[in-house]
Amino acid sequence: MRALIVDDERLARKELMKLLEDHPGIEVVGEATHAEEAVQMVNDLNPDLLFLDIQMPGKTGFQLLEMLDSVPLVVFTTAYDEFALKAFEVNALDYLLKPIQPERLSETILKISEKERAKTVAATGAGEKKLGLNDQVFVKDGDRCWFVSLANVRLFESDGNYIKVYFDGNKPMIHKSLNALDEKLDERAFFRASRKHIINLSWVEGIEPWFNGGLMVKLKGGDKVEVSRRQAAKFKDMMSL
Repeated sequence: MRALIVDDERLARKELMKLLEDHPGIEVVGEATHAEEAVQMVNDLNPDLLFLDIQMPGKTGFQLLEMLDSVPLVVFTTAYDEFALKAFEVNALDYLLKPIQPERLSETILKISEKERAKTVAATGAGEKKLGLNDQVFVKDGDRCWFVSLANVRLFESDGNYIKVYFDGNKPMIHKSLNALDEKLDERAFFRASRKHIINLSWVEGIEPWFNGGLMVKLKGGDKVEVSRRQAAKFKDMMSL
């Protein structure tokens, strides 16, 4: 597994790299000292895993994650245990308190291996750059934030310059246009139902005719979304109606 270490402290980076020498399954492909550098390296190197410091000069580790379209597995590294609870609130894979203990790192590596094994089983064809059901995104709304698997997002709804993201019982708002998001999503998994909605096709439970040649789609969980007349023919074709 290819890992990127993001930490502004040189000694902390070197200490972690030394500890990782005992775990040959983890290959450190780069080191970043701040968020902007890390974003560029994530885009260039496409790592599977981030060892991510939270408090750094400039942008924090959380702000870094907001800058990424697709988020790798994340292990937070921090000297401040008050961040631990927040790390779990956003469903981070794990967190490590500095100074990192070898035994604690071994526990984390085990979690990483189990997570990667499950991802490999679920993965489909390689080489697809767009975001699909096996990808996860970082969603932040005010003080709350989550790592969300796109497989769990049933609906995106446009609201002005924001998008409402429907997953589990949550509907946080992110500052992004629906058009920009639509270009990044795999059209085999997500469908632009109308000017205001993108639906996850795996969540479709029922379809019925609607006004003016459109369709009404019912999603698992009860949400209903109208497919515009213009998109209805394409939708029928995709769903083999």
